[in-house]
Amino acid sequence: MSATNVFENGLLSLIFENANYANVGDGTGLRGSSTAGVFWISLHEAGVDDTSNQTTSEANYTGYGRVSVARSTSGWSVTSGVADNDAAITFGACSSGSDTIHSFGIGSDETSTGNLFMWGDLTADLAVSAGITPSFAIGALDVTLD
Repeated sequence: MSATNVFENGLLSLIFENANYANVGDGTGLRGSSTAGVFWISLHEAGVDDTSNQTTSEANYTGYGRVSVARSTSGWSVTSGVADNDAAITFGACSSGSDTIHSFGIGSDETSTGNLFMWGDLTADLAVSAGITPSFAIGALDVTLD
């Protein structure tokens, strides 16, 4: 079974842009949150999976911290079944230590275990050492429901 592009766009807009999705269930549809909040983007040294949380194999170089992205149209754009970041997502620069980043996560919490809602592998591992500042350029973090 597969979802249509219309349905994928509607769900992604609800989740990432906090936009109402009309005519699902009834005329009022699925409603966005009264307070949209943010997602916390994390980096991970090893692959994560459907049983992981935000701290599973999380990066730990000195200077690292999760980055918030607003659940709004200023944080994300949804087209053709893909949600993309609207601004660069820049993590803290590494001042010491090192990591090899394999995956990213989208979760609920700034610092604690938190719920990992979505995750994905990078197209290539990223070696992080002193002076390296990991980031996702505008539109580089692609999220699909496939």
